Amino acid sequence: MLNYIIRRLIIGVFLLIGIGVVSFIVIKLPPGDFASRYRQFLLDRGTPYEEAERAAQLVREQYDLDRPVGEQFVLWIKGMVTEGKFGYSFAYRKDVGELIAERLPKTLLIAVLAHTISTVVGVGLGIFVAPRKYGIWDNISAIFAFLFTSVPRFSLAIIFLYVLVIELDQPSIGNFYSPQYVFAPWSLAKVLDMFSHIWPVLVIAGLGGVAYNMRVMRGNLLDVLSAQYVQTARSKGLRERIVIVRHAVPNALHTIVAYQGTVLPYMVAGELEVAVVLGLPTLGPLFYDSLVNQDIYISGSLLLIYGALILIGSLLADILLSVLDPRIRYT
Repeated sequence: MLNYIIRRLIIGVFLLIGIGVVSFIVIKLPPGDFASRYRQFLLDRGTPYEEAERAAQLVREQYDLDRPVGEQFVLWIKGMVTEGKFGYSFAYRKDVGELIAERLPKTLLIAVLAHTISTVVGVGLGIFVAPRKYGIWDNISAIFAFLFTSVPRFSLAIIFLYVLVIELDQPSIGNFYSPQYVFAPWSLAKVLDMFSHIWPVLVIAGLGGVAYNMRVMRGNLLDVLSAQYVQTARSKGLRERIVIVRHAVPNALHTIVAYQGTVLPYMVAGELEVAVVLGLPTLGPLFYDSLVNQDIYISGSLLLIYGALILIGSLLADILLSVLDPRIRYT
């Protein structure tokens, strides 16, 4: 197992380099750059064209945007490896690492909580409805799954925003805390205030995951319940609940566990629409703004983080599968 983990980590380094190359090329494909957008900004404000062009050229030289794409990429990777820096943000005029460090903890908090809710609730509902195949609860769950896997997140976010602001007159929308708690030390009251602001994101980001996990768990459990060893357990006189929980559920979890390897980056990126609509300062709006402003080092760094999360999550899922099922061995 140790050799397998080491081999996966080594392969992961080369995959991250490949992800970085592809991401950088894709980000640079649209015509123009940040300097071009800055020139257009000056022109929109009435600046003469010659003056705006000179200013754009100075920005291009200052941030090495006049160099070839390959050289820009090498300088970016070199800065990460030798100095631990992810580049400089043109729009925010700040180190990209500092920007990410400010927003990453809150983003991970939302992603992990939403992922936990979607997994626990979804798997629990799947275990509940599977033995009640085609019953009323199974039909209700099917309608629920169809709705919340089809409705776009930004639509739900707009509905939540309308209800909270217009109907309920909820203050401080777009922040993690109420004004009196922004600079206050951590306390139970501050934690509760934070949850009172982020619960719409948790609900909206988690609903699709609940529906997916429920349907997958239901289908897997129905397959397992028809297996011969489950029939044997029933023939021994075991209660149905014991048969399901002890014999069927562990063998129905394989797909769910494998899915966990890719779901965390999905959750981190999945809060983008909700965070943009609600105005929360997380990585989602930062990534969106960087794409709009062609702030290449923010976009590339975030794509590398998402790629690293996928690789780490896949490795952890494989390890967990080997623990869950003794028949799985990695060499």
